[in-house]
Amino acid sequence: MAPLFVSLARQDPEGSGKGIHVFRLKPLKRDNKRGERGQGLVEFVLVLPIFLLLVFSIMDFGMGFHAWLTVTNSAREGARLGAVRGTQAQIVQKVQDTSTSLDKSKMTITVTNAQGSPGGSVVVDVKYDYSLITPLDKILGIVSGGKVGPTLKFDSKADMRLE
Repeated sequence: MAPLFVSLARQDPEGSGKGIHVFRLKPLKRDNKRGERGQGLVEFVLVLPIFLLLVFSIMDFGMGFHAWLTVTNSAREGARLGAVRGTQAQIVQKVQDTSTSLDKSKMTITVTNAQGSPGGSVVVDVKYDYSLITPLDKILGIVSGGKVGPTLKFDSKADMRLE
């Protein structure tokens, strides 16, 4: 893009009658200095790891939140089935069916008082170990004093009255 030239005009302040003075502003010349040649690349390389860590941390948080919601919903669904006289095997199957997006090998399901007496309660406890995908656990470990590790433990307990 070609630089623009700007013209300014003003009248003679002394009133000498010599007319209008015209001033032209010249564009600034930009010299491509050799020392600034790779500046953009260096800044990009410095910012890229921080940006990627931020993006993957957001993804990790979203996936962890999804896992927590799924564990909570699965426990509630299992307890609801138990409340209407489902067997322990049916309750465990219902919990596994409602948590299809989670790794079943990391899930522990405990059912208490399935098919008990009416008025009692059935308790479904679902525990899940969520593994972080980012190295965020090392950063969180420093901040939390080592209480947060590479896996987060989600636990949801649902208790419903037997009908």
